[in-house]
Amino acid sequence: MRVLLCLTAAAVCALAQRQRGELRLDVRDPAGAALVATVDLVSDINQLHRTASTDAAGQYSAHDLPFGLYRVSVSHEGFQTFSQVVRVGSEVPVQLTVTLGVAPIRDTVDVTESVMLLDPDRTSIVNSIGSQSIAEHFGSQPGRGLLDLINQQPGWLYEANGVLHPRGSEYDVQFIVDGVPLNENRSPAFAPNFESDDVESMRVFTAGYPAEYGRKLGGIVELSSPKDTPDGFHGDAALGGGSFASVNGYAALVYGHGPNRLSGSAYASRSDRYLDPPVLENFTNNGSSEGGTLGYSRDLSNNDRLRVKVSHSAVRFEVPNELVQQNAGQREDRTNLETSGLIYYQRVISSALLFDAEASVRDDSASLWSNANSIPILASQQRGFREAYTRATLAWHHGHHDLKFGADGIFSSVNEALAYTITDPSQFDAGTPPRFNFAAKGTDREQSAFIQDSFHAHNWNVSAGIRFDHYHLATEASAWSPRLGVSRYFPRLGLLLHASYDRAFQTPAIENLLLASSPLVDVLNDTVVRLPVQPSRGNFYEVGFSRAFLGKLRLDATVFRRDFRDYGDDDVLLNTGVSFPINFSNARIRGEEIKIEVPHWGRFSGFISYSNQLGIAQGPVTGGLFLGDAARSALGDNSRFFVTQDQRNTVRARIRAQLNRRAWAAVSADYGSGLPAELSNANPAAYDARVLSRVNFDRQRVRPSYSLDLAAGIDLLRRDHRALILEAEAANLTDRINVINFASLFSGTAIGTPRAASIQLKFSF
Repeated sequence: MRVLLCLTAAAVCALAQRQRGELRLDVRDPAGAALVATVDLVSDINQLHRTASTDAAGQYSAHDLPFGLYRVSVSHEGFQTFSQVVRVGSEVPVQLTVTLGVAPIRDTVDVTESVMLLDPDRTSIVNSIGSQSIAEHFGSQPGRGLLDLINQQPGWLYEANGVLHPRGSEYDVQFIVDGVPLNENRSPAFAPNFESDDVESMRVFTAGYPAEYGRKLGGIVELSSPKDTPDGFHGDAALGGGSFASVNGYAALVYGHGPNRLSGSAYASRSDRYLDPPVLENFTNNGSSEGGTLGYSRDLSNNDRLRVKVSHSAVRFEVPNELVQQNAGQREDRTNLETSGLIYYQRVISSALLFDAEASVRDDSASLWSNANSIPILASQQRGFREAYTRATLAWHHGHHDLKFGADGIFSSVNEALAYTITDPSQFDAGTPPRFNFAAKGTDREQSAFIQDSFHAHNWNVSAGIRFDHYHLATEASAWSPRLGVSRYFPRLGLLLHASYDRAFQTPAIENLLLASSPLVDVLNDTVVRLPVQPSRGNFYEVGFSRAFLGKLRLDATVFRRDFRDYGDDDVLLNTGVSFPINFSNARIRGEEIKIEVPHWGRFSGFISYSNQLGIAQGPVTGGLFLGDAARSALGDNSRFFVTQDQRNTVRARIRAQLNRRAWAAVSADYGSGLPAELSNANPAAYDARVLSRVNFDRQRVRPSYSLDLAAGIDLLRRDHRALILEAEAANLTDRINVINFASLFSGTAIGTPRAASIQLKFSF
């Protein structure tokens, strides 16, 4: 603990979770007078395009730019257009003075169009998702617009109900929203959704993590909200609907005046198909969500910035029934609520030194209740946590080095309450108590500190760092995690070779962790094994390359391996649907990923990707709760088995065509070879023959899935800053029955979306 305190003091307390910088422009005429000029900022690799104007003082600041190369164009009528490429590779703002009519000077690099397709300074692959992709996809089911886009990236796949799994990891996805890390399960069944219209860009990581990232490292998703807004009133609104009686609406308003920005947004949606049902009939699957945000930012000076944001969101839905539950008249409802507040401060200490700090508070709650006709069990639950998060960092640009120091802390109060009444004893082991009540509270204390350096010289790049974590909730553990990434760029070939090593310390899932750890559950069976759920520790390796071809397309290829100790998974308590974390002794996930991407080639853009993966875990169990027969074999079963996310082959593709200046169309396809099926307690008589036909009982796997989707849009109006856009989307055009998961009755079967269509009208000014 003394080591942690020393590191915290040295790092100026609290960890910044961001890999974004800022570009500051100062535009002048040949006489040195300020110019109000048009600025165009483009990064193909980051899928980012911004157009703005300098203010009356000739200045413009582009905030929250993902690290990479940017082509900056500055124009003003009667002056020569300026165009240059600038690298943003540090959180310290890049200062660029532009004199129109005179060549620019510093902080620039000369590159070809081929090099603009890749970042020669990266030490691993980062998949970026820009505003165009986000705006053009709104999903066939509520709450999945952004999750669908993440799922399109190599190495990622869905399980039931929109649960994302990166490279075979369970529960280990971390979302970072404007610098604040969210470590809990963010799938539609567990948390309110992210509203796509509130997000400008995303970046997706599966390797080469800087030391500032921790806790959940299966995959990291950075979400950034729009920051650059000109003076005056500006707004967006959208209204849409489609299959399954779906309807959605969104509205946002931003007002800017000088250094001040005030923003607000609200959204709402409903659908008759919220989750992935266990049967084709889609029983009891209504869901609705709503939420809103208020934000204020102010540039206190040229060197000081302050942001404040508060938000609230809620989702309410019915749990889909099996046929036997529907016949009995069962209804189960869930509600998830989230309220949060954030304050952020940034100070540019000097041209090479930046300090920032952030503090946030979140209150999350989840409820489950059942009616009297529920079968085989009537369950009710209340759980949640109140989290306080603090962090700050010091970023220093020095010569060829970009250094960063920081530390952070999470301080949460956690509460869980669960009660059940068994209504069909034949579905349970003899002796299972017919009634059970559980309630517990706990405190989560997590602290970390890090130091990292990014070095760039002579086409070599090295990213190195070390991180310290301390965790205390149901168990207590600490770990040091070194990180190293190396790459070499070959300019003549347009080739970047890279390799990385990440030591991972991943904290257990918070959902129902107190339940799985409490001695109060020992009454549930005569045979109980209850072991502390430990943090998972892993060694992640990746080797790959990126190559630009013809100045139009980029090929990314990687080979990876992940070795885990105390591999994290999940299980379900009896037949309640309440899941909790468990551990297995070890696991190894390995695979290959290839992606060919065309940012733009004439009127066309798109990608095709292929992922191959093999995931094998091994017993015995080392953490979690096990009852009855599972408990009897838990400690002695050393067998190896395929992890539940072990899909061997995944292919995804999308082609977009800009038909003319106003209209576009896109077609996408998705193929998956199928997940393992849990057949030990499956009862085929309980399922529709059409569902059973999608399960290979000999191979114990779900049969391959396939989906063909179509989307299109047209600008009905585009004038100055005003636009009226109509978009339409059709999913699973062939209406194929795709089974996502297949398991025993009441514990995990899920059917993919049938053919569905949606339409949306957007207005902005």
